[in-house]
Amino acid sequence: MRAVRFHEYGGTDVLRVDDIERPTPGPEEVLLEVEAAAVNPVDTYFRTGDYEPGELPWIPGSDCAGTVAATGERVASVTEGDRAFATGLGNWLQGTCAEYVTVPESHLAQLPEAVSAEAGAAVALVGVTAWQTLVTACSLEPAERALIHGGSGGVGHIAVQLAAANGAQVTTTASPNYHDQLVDLGADDVFDYSRGDLADAVVKAGAPDVILDHRLDDYLAFDAEVAAQGARIAAIGNTDPAATFENVPRCRAKALSVHHVSMFNTPEFSAVLARLATLMAEDELAPVVARRYDLEDVPTAHDDVLNDSFLGKLVVTP
Repeated sequence: MRAVRFHEYGGTDVLRVDDIERPTPGPEEVLLEVEAAAVNPVDTYFRTGDYEPGELPWIPGSDCAGTVAATGERVASVTEGDRAFATGLGNWLQGTCAEYVTVPESHLAQLPEAVSAEAGAAVALVGVTAWQTLVTACSLEPAERALIHGGSGGVGHIAVQLAAANGAQVTTTASPNYHDQLVDLGADDVFDYSRGDLADAVVKAGAPDVILDHRLDDYLAFDAEVAAQGARIAAIGNTDPAATFENVPRCRAKALSVHHVSMFNTPEFSAVLARLATLMAEDELAPVVARRYDLEDVPTAHDDVLNDSFLGKLVVTP
């Protein structure tokens, strides 16, 4: 099979397409023929060595969708020929930018016939992340107000839809050229993240009960300022490990809680993926595919996912 691999850590130039042996699934694994794989910022961190994957050479990619080509003897949830989508790969398990990938049964779920492989790949990692932040960590309830920072991003545009599907009121931030699309996805209020009176605008729309923050070092103080009493903040990213509150008494007075969330810590991927599959089948959730790439173009996709502006996800089609 063909697979994108890196044999050493570095820039996008270390990625190359290799011809390698097709993997064989273990007793509790599934062999998927990959029809689509998504590109996520975390893929680039493994490539550079900021996060250490398994033993090199390594295939990048955290999520995919396709057709079950074979199953291990203990697998019960899918059979050969089923459509499925998966996530939680590319860290200590080889990744998804390949024609075939072996996936633990616990990391996948069946993909409904009405949902494309591209949509399945695009939603897997970011959908589980959004679910872990809004539902599992922060227990978002109907009629509460959610603030989603960066609504045009991979996690953000799914989180907007999940919050809306849960009956919450949704505030999000994005560049002006994405505002109309985010309203179509379910946002009630969309603000330019660069406006000078952003805090006032957010509070006027409704002080958020739940906040999804993808840049904690930039927005934690802002979150504390705009949050409702007893608000829950879910943190999924920051670049400064020393990110902290500027005004601790304010946070204490509001009884704020902060939950640090990593998608890779999800106890059972398959259960969350199955919920996402149901939402997609019922048209409550529609991941946006911004661009498509061949295997040969994965280096470009790695560059684009960090440096370009787009709404939704980047998808590789082997």
